[in-house]
Amino acid sequence: MNWLKACKVASAVLVFSSLLTPMSHADELGYPEKEELKFGFIKLTDMAPIAIAYENGYFEDEGLYVTIEAQANWKVLLDGVIDGRLDGAHMLAGQPIAATMGYGTKANIITPFSMDLNGNAITVSNDIWEQMKPNIPKQADGKPVHPIKADALKPVVEKYTEQGKPFNMGMVFPVSTHNYELRYWLAAGGIHPGFYAPHKGDTAGKIDAQALLSVTPPPQMPATLEAGTIYGYCVGEPWNQQAVFKDIGVPVVTDYEIWKNNPEKVFGITEEFATKYPNTTIRLTRALIRAAKWLDENNNANRPAAVKILSQSNYVGADYDVIANSMTGTFEYEKGDARPVPDFNVFFRHNATYPYYSDAIWYLTQMRRWGQISEDKSDDWYHDLAKKVYRPDIYKVAANSLVKDKLMKASDFPDFAKEDGYRAPQTHFIDNIVYNGKTPNAYINTFAIGLKEGDKL
Repeated sequence: MNWLKACKVASAVLVFSSLLTPMSHADELGYPEKEELKFGFIKLTDMAPIAIAYENGYFEDEGLYVTIEAQANWKVLLDGVIDGRLDGAHMLAGQPIAATMGYGTKANIITPFSMDLNGNAITVSNDIWEQMKPNIPKQADGKPVHPIKADALKPVVEKYTEQGKPFNMGMVFPVSTHNYELRYWLAAGGIHPGFYAPHKGDTAGKIDAQALLSVTPPPQMPATLEAGTIYGYCVGEPWNQQAVFKDIGVPVVTDYEIWKNNPEKVFGITEEFATKYPNTTIRLTRALIRAAKWLDENNNANRPAAVKILSQSNYVGADYDVIANSMTGTFEYEKGDARPVPDFNVFFRHNATYPYYSDAIWYLTQMRRWGQISEDKSDDWYHDLAKKVYRPDIYKVAANSLVKDKLMKASDFPDFAKEDGYRAPQTHFIDNIVYNGKTPNAYINTFAIGLKEGDKL
């Protein structure tokens, strides 16, 4: 048989076999253009979707061969994605937004996948807690009434100011959720967390501050608190529960109590990566969606197995019991005061994985409120930047293909035919201010503390 005839026979066999074995919708997406990938993460509980997608074989199901690597801090992680050392990473939601905007490092970073809701808390040292306690109402059983507002901290901060002592607190990065949540909580209690003025070269964020916020990497938070360098911090798990286990601090409020079901981390890739490797981008999004669903399904039945994975040294590396405290639906404040918080970590419920434009816009409003955005911007500017960074179009393709492959149900996702990318106005904030992502400037103007339209430092 000559070569041409052999090729024709082989082609006929392939066509015939494809008729016998229908092509899956995953196959219709096309082969991944890049199969070997390296993803970065920081040692926090909410990196879980990446770990589970790896451990459960979801990446391999997509023809992706992934290496996962812990990073030293958020800047190293972001730089790794920008310079191509990493193909993608577990990121602070503010990082792709700030990078695209040009605050700090300029780079076009996008996210097709929101990794989780909630997951953070604010912890203070034992000494500060003892000073706060007289200012906190008590339940009939003598335990504090929650949520604890920063009103209880304000007299303590004022006393330090009168004594000429700076009141130092830690957060993980200038554009982190933790920074904005800590600032939100403090300001809601009448404590000014300070302004940034990048147009003047001031990126410390301490102008007019009553509480001085500085950066500390997450795993170092408990040790920094114990050393007395800071009096409190905002961080993700397991580093609040670690303070309880080590008996060095008390978590006073969770971010679920500051803003119920707030967006937290995202999976970030460069715009260039998504353009160059569209099939790979869809496939990695499919794997992450499946992992998030597994983490929440059957009323969190898989969480103990997830905790066992996360406790490995190559992932979070904290003790099983420390991680389990929040991941399995409880949260311990003072030692012995464990309370049910079933939604402390949400990975899939409440459309947690969908990249809403309104989530991006909330971060932008806080950047403007505290001066990281120096001047007024139009509402259209906020909407346009959000749509450049948050990519529900990619998510939708991944989700629909999972439904067609019968790996997920349509009811698992938003109604894409009606979805406009904006959550309904959100009301569950600790200060009772309503957030409507469609009107960012009107929202910014509602705060007693913070820059408003027309303000410039």
